[in-house]
Amino acid sequence: VAIEISSFSKFAGFTGVRLGWTVVPEELLYADGYPIIKDYDRIVCTCFNGASNIVQAGGLACLSPQGFQQPFTTTWKMRKYLLIRESLGLKVYGGKNGPYVWVHFPGLRSWEVFSKILERAAIVTVPGIEFGPGGEGYIRVSVFGHRESVLEASRRLRKLL
Repeated sequence: VAIEISSFSKFAGFTGVRLGWTVVPEELLYADGYPIIKDYDRIVCTCFNGASNIVQAGGLACLSPQGFQQPFTTTWKMRKYLLIRESLGLKVYGGKNGPYVWVHFPGLRSWEVFSKILERAAIVTVPGIEFGPGGEGYIRVSVFGHRESVLEASRRLRKLL
């Protein structure tokens, strides 16, 4: 028995919209036998007013039979392969279960790489160190953009490097 938390961010491309769900099984109890769902419900109802109607409608549309004419994940996986193909032999990780790719720059600090790419190629990435010490030397790149944008970013990165 476990608490399940998920969102529409990755599988439906709803990044920034903040639509998700949590499943707390009624049989999940504290050591004293009190149901965790009661505390969870009280906290959520006190701290969060819920998603707007339009956001909820968008989420329902994604779950409808017409919601996906082609799997969304296929789209960003293809963009990930475009980025990797154009990456000049840099070590690239991730993208398997999400729309983000990690690019390794051995011997360089992630903020230095981020700044150089932003200033010289006008590409916004995220310094890996922002995700913890293991991210040092990496940048995180999103492949959520349009195919043309991913190709253009790849061209700029290739020109910069």
